[in-house]
Amino acid sequence: MDKVVASAASAVADVRDGASVAVGGFGLSGVPNVLIDAVHASGVSGLSVVSNNCGAMDSGLAVLLSAGRISRVTGSYIGGNQEFARQYLGGELELELIPQGTLAERLRAGGAGIPAFYTPAGVGTQVADGGLPWRYDGEGGVAVASPPKEVRVFDGTEYVLEHSIRTDFALVRAAKGDRHGNLVFNRSARNFNPLAAMAGRITVAEVEELVEPGAIDPDQVHLPGIFVQRVVALTPEQAADKKVEKRTITERERTA
Repeated sequence: MDKVVASAASAVADVRDGASVAVGGFGLSGVPNVLIDAVHASGVSGLSVVSNNCGAMDSGLAVLLSAGRISRVTGSYIGGNQEFARQYLGGELELELIPQGTLAERLRAGGAGIPAFYTPAGVGTQVADGGLPWRYDGEGGVAVASPPKEVRVFDGTEYVLEHSIRTDFALVRAAKGDRHGNLVFNRSARNFNPLAAMAGRITVAEVEELVEPGAIDPDQVHLPGIFVQRVVALTPEQAADKKVEKRTITERERTA
């Protein structure tokens, strides 16, 4: 039952070239940076990544992206990641853009054993009709486009069929975890981390605080340990290393 491994490197040692990996995080919040750095150090490439976004500020998945280790991304947001946009438009990687809520449900469904589901999101757009550019040819043309999806009518409303997502591995970050793999996430880090963890056949969690079994109130567990196979305890320095993507400062009015 003790799922704690000695290091991040040993926790991801069996990630091979071409593996599919679901990665938690929302922007810079709750990103498993230590595990991602360990994957980068291992030298694997050709990874198929499922994540809301693909890193920012040269951290998170941006480390693997800039090194050319990612061949395909399934996600919802490119944002201000200029290297991501450059590789996509240049035909260097394949990108499946899907609505954010659909991405979340596809991950959750994969972990719940549900093969597919119907959703109204995307009906009447290229998400359902097909034709979204998955890969460019490097010269402005589309090399690979998304196929059309099945659309059915329920109670007079159209719904598009979306398939669930299962990946070889999942990498997540939790605020607290015990040796059995029960995890607690902090605020917006809870958005995609539990869902990514559910989708992975082998899920590795880096935890900012490692506690003994029984120290977490069962009612406070956000993800039960049945979904987690390996736990990596972060050092205090690693746990405290959190970046701010955009800092906004408002000047206070001077008083007479």
